[in-house]
Amino acid sequence: MKDTRAFYDTVPRLASFQALTDPASYVRLPDDWLLGTADIVGSTKAIAEGKYKSVNMVGAAVISAQLNTSDGQAFPYIFGGDGAAFAVPPERAETAAEALASVQLWARDAFGFDLRAAMVPVSTIRTAGFDVSVARHQVSEEVDYAMFSGGGVSWAEAKMKAGEFAVTPAGPGNEPDLTGLSCRWAPMRARNGRIVSVVVQPVEGAGSSEFARVADAIIAIAHTLERDGHPVPIAGAGVSWPPAGLETEVQAFRGKASYMRHKAKLLVETFVAWVVLKSGIKLGDFKPAEYRQSVGRNADFRKFDDGLKMTLDCDSATLARLEEVLVDAQNRNVIDFGLFEQDEAMMTCIVPSAMKGDHVHFVDGAAGGYTQAAARMKSRV
Repeated sequence: MKDTRAFYDTVPRLASFQALTDPASYVRLPDDWLLGTADIVGSTKAIAEGKYKSVNMVGAAVISAQLNTSDGQAFPYIFGGDGAAFAVPPERAETAAEALASVQLWARDAFGFDLRAAMVPVSTIRTAGFDVSVARHQVSEEVDYAMFSGGGVSWAEAKMKAGEFAVTPAGPGNEPDLTGLSCRWAPMRARNGRIVSVVVQPVEGAGSSEFARVADAIIAIAHTLERDGHPVPIAGAGVSWPPAGLETEVQAFRGKASYMRHKAKLLVETFVAWVVLKSGIKLGDFKPAEYRQSVGRNADFRKFDDGLKMTLDCDSATLARLEEVLVDAQNRNVIDFGLFEQDEAMMTCIVPSAMKGDHVHFVDGAAGGYTQAAARMKSRV
């Protein structure tokens, strides 16, 4: 049998986001790979209760645990706000499932969340009439993000919610390796009007070319915005002390330490980081201004996940044009969509080392944008 472990390394990195509307930009996952999915049960309610930072951190933790057990092997993953999806070769199936199970346990113990999860063979998805194809969008020299198409991720998530292919949470004492996971940047206020989170999905029976035309139109509208609507300022996100995500991080990582002891430790760590980033003073080889700029370059604010998701800094006139295109495509039975407006965007980050450029930053609306947009979409179905 052909060894497919290096498959993802062969997928071309595409700098043009517009190119990702073309089905030819995607490569089919090998049949023997597995797709992992996870999301928080009742995430919309949790966000309504003000737990949006915790929701985003758990979603990013799914990816962090996989990265920290991958031995440096590249694999596709995608952040969804209240969850995530990823794909691994068969040699990593057991390790990936164990990491997923440990995150389920951690999510329950740290935040009281029920994180459901599943591992689904790609061959099973194809037998059901769906596919899983991937592309790589290169956002900077050292960072690229996976894009998914084919309907397979959505199918797997639906099966997960029905209780199929379930991963059982790990038993006590099985803690995930979440090294590098954090949420310390200040929320980013809209500079042009509103932060708009958009979720667009093709309806069943819509042709891929029809959806591609709609996606092209949406991206073209976003392109008229400053930096395509990127919500992270070009100089990078702001910093504050104590950081906005401090309580979430204390709750997430105190382990066996007392709450107050761990909080005091994080207060000291974040104070030092705040002084360095705020002052811009070099600390050894670390250049704060360059690092903050790289955060913006590396940030993930738009993606294809069996559909199109974007979090944009948008003015009212552009938003009106965007809604016009979305409503028209919905009336033609090509797409369904959800849209949610808020004042700020936020980032949840995975930073293995601040001295390297491979840190990744997942953007969402600061009031639970993607989850809220998806809920609005479902409410119309």
